[in-house]
Amino acid sequence: MIVIDPASAVPPFEQLRRQLIDEVNAGELAPGTRLPPVRRLAEDLGIAPGTVARAYRELEAAGVLETRGRNGTFVAPHGDAAMQEAQRAASTFAEQMRVLRLDPDRALGLVRAALGGGTTTP
Repeated sequence: MIVIDPASAVPPFEQLRRQLIDEVNAGELAPGTRLPPVRRLAEDLGIAPGTVARAYRELEAAGVLETRGRNGTFVAPHGDAAMQEAQRAASTFAEQMRVLRLDPDRALGLVRAALGGGTTTP
C-alpha cells in the first residue's frame, strides 16, 4: 500500500516512485499489472495529478512501467524476449477474463486445458 508522507523532506513524486519500485521488486506488483489512472491515484493519495504523472513518466523512462495509450499504465515485463511476450499475453488474457467476469480458477483451468495439462468444463 502506497502512503505519501506530506511532512517528509522527500518530494511526493519521489516517495511514490520509490514505493512503486519497491512493490515491483518485491513481486507485489507483477509484470502486466495495470496501475490506477493518474487522476484516481492522485485523488486516493491526496496529491496533485502532475505529481503522479511525473512518477509514472520517470518509471516509464526507466523501463519499470509501460503506457499502452488509452488502455492505461502497466508494470513492464522484464526478462528475456520470450518471457516478455508471455507476460504480455498473460496480462491480456487476465484482462479479458475480468471483462467476462470469469472466476480466476475457471480461467486457469481453461489455460491448463489449452496447454494440454488437463481438462476443464466450458
